[in-house]
Amino acid sequence: MTSTPQITASSWLLVGILGLVWGGTFMIIEIALRGITPFWLAAGRIGFAACLMLVIWSFQGFKLFATRPGPGTWATTAIIGALSAAVPFILLSWGQQFVTSGFAGVSMATVSLIVLPLAHFLVPGERLSPRKVTGFLLGFAGVCVLIGGQAFQSSGALLEIPGRIACMMAACCYAVSSILMRRLPAVDPIGLSSVLFLIGSAIVIPAAFIAEGPPPLPDGQTLLVLAFLGLVPTAAASYLRVIVVRSAGPVFMSLVGYQVPLWSVILGALILGEALPPSLLTALALILSGVALSQFGAFSRLVSDIRSR
Repeated sequence: MTSTPQITASSWLLVGILGLVWGGTFMIIEIALRGITPFWLAAGRIGFAACLMLVIWSFQGFKLFATRPGPGTWATTAIIGALSAAVPFILLSWGQQFVTSGFAGVSMATVSLIVLPLAHFLVPGERLSPRKVTGFLLGFAGVCVLIGGQAFQSSGALLEIPGRIACMMAACCYAVSSILMRRLPAVDPIGLSSVLFLIGSAIVIPAAFIAEGPPPLPDGQTLLVLAFLGLVPTAAASYLRVIVVRSAGPVFMSLVGYQVPLWSVILGALILGEALPPSLLTALALILSGVALSQFGAFSRLVSDIRSR
């Protein structure tokens, strides 16, 4: 796809939903890791999502690319499947054993900064500007204020440094896959999501057998958590991500990264009774200011379109 990104009211709504869903995922992963090993956690998420999306895709007649794809397109699709559905799930599941959830949230926010220079060179209509750079840096500063020093405090784990590297590598995977996804030719979102999860399953399940042996027998609670992870933040959220990246572009999609740590704190306070940090309002103001500054042009066009209707 080479057309200029089209950012609409639906784009903003979907980005907000994704921020909420993925913001609560770290908490769910922590619960799941109590009853299952990290590689099989990733395999369970992707396997469940692949089966679900395959059923939905079958009702769509297995539609995929609008025109017959060449070998290069299939190779790119395979790379996207590895970088968006397989590798980051393994990295995050393994890394969260050794790092704080705050650091994991900060690492996901860096997707925005990784996407910016890549999109400048590879995606039409995503040129860097001083306003965009300032806005994204302001939003990232808000994320750092929100998480605070706790994000980088040592947990005492022997593999903490490799765990941090794993989270950062997962962010890099998401950034690169978003760029590659935007450059694919016209494709059906459901079909693409299904294919990506099938590719991810083909990678993660054998990797889990090699790394951890046969899957452990999880208890009922762990099975419910795995089903939730596979359905909501994996299958459903991936489908929405494809829609946003294909229509509004990877830079706009990267705004989700700013919301993830924000929602993690809010949901932790509401559901787990955790205290809200005093810096929450300051962080919220910085994050919203960064979003408004970096996407001011898109927001102005949206308001103009609404008024003209």
